[in-house]
Amino acid sequence: MVDRNRRAGYIIVILPLNQVKVAMEFRGVYTALVTPFSKGAVDYVRLEKLVESQIAGGVDGIIPVGTTGESPTLSVEEHLKVIEVVIKKAAKRCVIVAGTGANSTSEAIELTMAAKALGADATLQVTPYYNKPTQEGIYRHFSAVADTAGLPVFLYNVPGRSGVAIAPETVARLSKNANIVALKEAGGSVDRVSQVRDACDITIFSGDDSLTLPMMSVGAVGIVSVASNIIPKELKQMVDAAAAGKLEQARQLHQKYYPLFRDLFIEANPIPVKTAMAMMGLLEEEFRLPLCPISDANRVKLRATLEKCGLL
Repeated sequence: MVDRNRRAGYIIVILPLNQVKVAMEFRGVYTALVTPFSKGAVDYVRLEKLVESQIAGGVDGIIPVGTTGESPTLSVEEHLKVIEVVIKKAAKRCVIVAGTGANSTSEAIELTMAAKALGADATLQVTPYYNKPTQEGIYRHFSAVADTAGLPVFLYNVPGRSGVAIAPETVARLSKNANIVALKEAGGSVDRVSQVRDACDITIFSGDDSLTLPMMSVGAVGIVSVASNIIPKELKQMVDAAAAGKLEQARQLHQKYYPLFRDLFIEANPIPVKTAMAMMGLLEEEFRLPLCPISDANRVKLRATLEKCGLL
């Protein structure tokens, strides 16, 4: 028996209890969701509103507590509570990919198992940061998470933050694991998509809004987006147009919102996107140290960009 949920993009194959297997098709727009704060605490009421607005905008998935969600500054209890609130509010209306990576393999496994128990559909696993493992160490780390935690795994290549890249050859080795289903490619290189596709067959998402169209032109299937915190509907239109071969429509949307894609990274993410959202009345402008408010000059620039894009 097969139950198809087209909105969420997954297919559940129901087999005998000891052979249950979940196969999911991942593509489209996945929002790397910000975590709203108020007076130092996570604002769960505002978080629910953000989830609702994302679903209303038509996104295919939401990724809570990734880097954009300020996961390094959340306690374990807050981390899991954010995942729980997002899952409950989404109520199966879109895919939830929980950010549960760590530079300790045992911690990544524990967080991922907890997210699975809460009902997450998949996990985003960042390359271990700071300790800079070898490619063999990276392979063993991701394999252990995939084999032990029991959730489909998105690999997350972001050498600018983690200090080490997942080599295409390592991605190819990992792709042979049935539980490793996708790669978020945030290395800033379109050529990386071609390199990975030449080495193996794995679903690839752009990890940079401004590179979504170039990466889709050579085989990526969508975007894990920061900008969709602000423009979910428009990002979905752009990605769907590109996937349908309507390149001129997709290009026009890309060009219109390119200044936003660019200026959401004028300072460390998520400082600009949360500042922009505060300007739009979507949340309070609040961060946790070591993140701090945007500079005065960049605040002026960001406001001008929002105005140019018709968002203010």
